[in-house]
Amino acid sequence: MLLDNEDVKLAGLGARDSLRLEAGLCLYGNDMDETTTPVEAGLTWTIGKRRRESLGFPGARIILDQIKTGVSRKRTGFTSTGAPIRGGYEIVNSKGEPIGVVTSGCPSPSLKKNIAMGYIEPAYSKAEGLRVRVRDKLVDVTLSKMPFVKSNYYTLPKQAKSKS
Repeated sequence: MLLDNEDVKLAGLGARDSLRLEAGLCLYGNDMDETTTPVEAGLTWTIGKRRRESLGFPGARIILDQIKTGVSRKRTGFTSTGAPIRGGYEIVNSKGEPIGVVTSGCPSPSLKKNIAMGYIEPAYSKAEGLRVRVRDKLVDVTLSKMPFVKSNYYTLPKQAKSKS
């Protein structure tokens, strides 16, 4: 059995959450749901060229329009050294005006700081001075590209892919 190996340790949902968040992966029901488009979530790459050209998927016209004209919200990564940021917290601009919401957040064991993802208005996707309202306090956050921690996924060389 796998657990008979002394190198294998049990891990819970907290470990799953920190690993998935460090990898910049969405959790359905938190970071995306039936009201979220691939364009808003930064997942446009999942729609192949043929499907885009043939409009061969539900919501094709809406999604292709968003690709051309933009979206009203954009999934973005954040880091902070303050209090941990959790889903549901409000994101505000430098004037304290609401511009989005955190969908997932946790301390990152790999980075030794707090990480989060959420949706903000695209106009703020390069802004500084953003904060997250944690209870009654404002915590400074820095925009961060995802994944927070670079993955080392193994991919087959192109020749091997074409043979399989």
